Amino acid sequence: MEAFATLRRGITVAAMTSMLGGAPALAATFVYVSNAEDGDISSFGMQPDGKLLPGARVKVASVLMPMAVSPDRRFLYVASRSKPFSVHVYSINPGTGALTHVSTSPTADSFPYISLDKTGRFLLGASYGGHLVSVNAVGADGRVASEPLQVIPVGRNAHSIRVDETNSYAYVPTLGSDEMFQFSFDAKSGRLSSNTPAVYLMKPTTGPRHFVTSGDNRFLYVLSELQATVTSFALDAKTGLLNEVSAASGLPPDSKLAPGAPRGAVSGANAPPPRNTDNDIWAADIHLTPNGRFLYISERTSSTLAGFSVDGASGKLSYLSSTPTERQPRGFAIDPKGRFLVAAGEKSETISVYAIDQTSGALKLLDKYPAGKGANWVEIVSFD
Repeated sequence: MEAFATLRRGITVAAMTSMLGGAPALAATFVYVSNAEDGDISSFGMQPDGKLLPGARVKVASVLMPMAVSPDRRFLYVASRSKPFSVHVYSINPGTGALTHVSTSPTADSFPYISLDKTGRFLLGASYGGHLVSVNAVGADGRVASEPLQVIPVGRNAHSIRVDETNSYAYVPTLGSDEMFQFSFDAKSGRLSSNTPAVYLMKPTTGPRHFVTSGDNRFLYVLSELQATVTSFALDAKTGLLNEVSAASGLPPDSKLAPGAPRGAVSGANAPPPRNTDNDIWAADIHLTPNGRFLYISERTSSTLAGFSVDGASGKLSYLSSTPTERQPRGFAIDPKGRFLVAAGEKSETISVYAIDQTSGALKLLDKYPAGKGANWVEIVSFD
């Protein structure tokens, strides 16, 4: 710890000089990490070789978690999950990476996931405990309207919401009811309307959590929190409906982990009895390389990152390997060029940077850097 503290003191002073109002940073790629327990955002400048220069830490609010970047890269949105539930907007300086507070607006509930549509005019949020999703208008200045356009009840434990690559459809995995809600999205009004059918029911105890779409919008990949599998769906371009193609496990063959169960957000008479979760599968995040060749997921109990190769023609995945990473890795991100992966751990004192082998997809640890407490979400913004 003392070594990391010294590293932070020594490097941060120099980095802050270049990143915050002094000379321009050496690279125009910036990494942001939300630290739930510290209630702040860590910022880093990413160099061409993947090295990070620690910059300023911006205090925001208690229990920071999900973040999202506007499509034009002008704004960073971060949600706080402590009352009053809010979304905080920061402008991003493209030369230095410095964050400047723009506004704070209330949200309909506690959101573990937020995203923006492809125009950046609407903020979408999913509530795990509230079993709902919402849409808020976003102004040209990045500010989020205080009153939501819509608040829509969905299945149990909504865990994410994203639009497809055409900005015509939106999807919501509900972990507690094993459903994928299918919506049409009106990019002019920002309104969601149920597709027909409104729900794709997945296999019992799948626990769908986060998902990504392929760049060509032909496939959608859904991560199972409770099984650590990734289900590939074909996405119908004309209707926006999903059709299951296959599923692949992200656990090594010798894994001793067992299927998990939904956690939290249930209390009182309906709360499940306490159980030992030390051996439960507890997958968290999913990301695809920009070229669509490789896909990665994080698994929190084993503190690993699993990699898959992607068959772009069929959408099928093939498990490659698992790589040890930060303790309890809730969030990670891949840089826009697909060369590096940055992972954070909720119970770790560091974040890790990996080089992605462009041929095999293998992850090679480059270095670790001091992190905040409860680090859980990573966003990477490039102005190259």
